[in-house]
Amino acid sequence: MEFNFAFDQPAFWISLMQIIWIDLLLSGDNAVVIALACRKLPADQRKMGILLGAGAAVGLRIIFAFFITFLLGVPFLKIAGGVLLFWIAIKLATDEHEEHADVEASSNLWGAVRTIAIADAVMSLDNVVAIAAAAKGHPELFIFGLLLTIPLIIMGSTLLSTILQKYPFLVWLGAALLGWIAGEMILGDVLVVGWLQGFDPALVVPDPETQGQFTAVKWLHYAAAAAGAAIVIALAYFVKRKKHATAEGTIRDAS
Repeated sequence: MEFNFAFDQPAFWISLMQIIWIDLLLSGDNAVVIALACRKLPADQRKMGILLGAGAAVGLRIIFAFFITFLLGVPFLKIAGGVLLFWIAIKLATDEHEEHADVEASSNLWGAVRTIAIADAVMSLDNVVAIAAAAKGHPELFIFGLLLTIPLIIMGSTLLSTILQKYPFLVWLGAALLGWIAGEMILGDVLVVGWLQGFDPALVVPDPETQGQFTAVKWLHYAAAAAGAAIVIALAYFVKRKKHATAEGTIRDAS
């Protein structure tokens, strides 16, 4: 790997600023997942959960970096990932399990880390693609982008975890954000883009971040993302109402 530190070239600094901006935006997504998954952990375990979750997020980015070219061309990958992310978002929004003193701390902690790892595995692909595209072949910029995610994710998830503890209704906003990401992810799948191109070539445009590939037009990205957020909120609301109805029926039967 050859490092070319072209500090005197404006393109280098533009790419650097783009990577910092991408990290600020995309690391927040992972911070939301970590904060949501750790919000019910005891205070002494929450910090460990955040650290392990952040480590999982960065580790998955590094793994995907090695296989990025292959993964981008696998049909159905982003569709499956988007559906999985829908499930995680709905589960986080409707999780009402009470904490019990007799539950082992390690069980709670690793359950949160497992949720974080699954969500990060879904989202890290897009994050790595964006950083790699902004790096424009500069390995030093790509590595910098990966390393920068560590403090951003840790600080972001710590702050969000504290806020979610104080304002639980914000969990719904976090779940909607995951639905937004899932909608965009499904739209970006190779199969979906190919179907759009066959249905109407005007619905796709050359992807500026990849060579020889296409992506959906901008308004479709917003529509898919908004639909994803709406689906998560609607399904989570339905599941939560059903849980409440079941719980009330159980209480009436017991009395």
